[in-house]
Amino acid sequence: MGGGAAPGVPGGIGAPDPQEPDAPPVTARAVTLSVATVATALLVAVAGVLPVPYAVHSPGPTWDTLGEDDGVPLIRVEGAPTFEPTGELRLTTVEVGGGPGYPVSLASAIAAWVDPQRSVAPVETVFSPDEDREVIEERNQAAMISSQEHATVAALEELGYEVPTTLLVESAIEGTGSAGVVEEGDVITAVDGEDVTSFSDLSAVLDEVSPGAEVELAVEREGEPVELEVTTTEQDGKALLGVFIDPEFELPVDVRIQIENVGGPSAGLMFALGIVDVLTEADETGGVTIAGTGTMDLTGAVGPIGGIRQKLYGAREDGATWFLAPEDNCGEVVGHVPDGLSVTSVGTLAQARAAVEAIGRGETEGLPTC
Repeated sequence: MGGGAAPGVPGGIGAPDPQEPDAPPVTARAVTLSVATVATALLVAVAGVLPVPYAVHSPGPTWDTLGEDDGVPLIRVEGAPTFEPTGELRLTTVEVGGGPGYPVSLASAIAAWVDPQRSVAPVETVFSPDEDREVIEERNQAAMISSQEHATVAALEELGYEVPTTLLVESAIEGTGSAGVVEEGDVITAVDGEDVTSFSDLSAVLDEVSPGAEVELAVEREGEPVELEVTTTEQDGKALLGVFIDPEFELPVDVRIQIENVGGPSAGLMFALGIVDVLTEADETGGVTIAGTGTMDLTGAVGPIGGIRQKLYGAREDGATWFLAPEDNCGEVVGHVPDGLSVTSVGTLAQARAAVEAIGRGETEGLPTC
């Protein structure tokens, strides 16, 4: 009588049904298998949260250099008329996990490997093992300050302002023609008889010199003029003096850039474009949201940066329809442009400015692409 109470067992609770088959006996093999399964699950769970030696790059936030951050304009100008823009010029960033103080778990690394918006690299290729988080942040902040200064000088010179510059020698580079000839504290005043009063002047004069050629270098040393003969060195096909210069600028317009929690040099291009836009009456952007990235040197040259694929996705996420990419990053751009985003490559501030104006007018045919 299936389901009835077994004699001697109150209420029949726990009594076996006579029609049910007996449970199979527990074997040593079954116990071992169960224990191994549980142990494996625990090991996988622990491994998933343990740090791994990889760095993960993810799209970071973007900022409109023509807008505000916490109610404060990113770009403030005094000493010249300014004009209200209608569009946006968004600088882009990358968030990096896996460095000192910010470990990445195995689970996070695996998730990033299969995510087209993120990338994974051995941590030692991104961070030096000898540096801690504080040192890295200090270096990135110094690079950001330098990029803002370079962007300001390049933008003002692009607009036709003269930016008098004291070309103060910080040091001569060992192994170059300046070593043992040019001294720390020298102020460069002329090259081959051509006065140089700005970094752009110095660059223009050296562009006419063949690498390895000797030049007459005029410097001011402890307040006295000194004539030196320096054999130039070569880098990327150009003649260089072989010195580190710590320039001191006399800005004709007071430009201040305010942004928090962003480091590195890659915002230079977008800051320079923002300064140009603020100081010109023409509405360059034409109401379009344009993002971009790239370093900016004192001559207006745009340099390559890291994490451009993540920056493309971050730009599109924040509403950009156009992206300005450094020419030297084009190889990383091809095949990784999000839907709805168009990319144009730029090599100089002048080219980038022309591209922004073309986009603002809706005349984009013929813009260089990657």
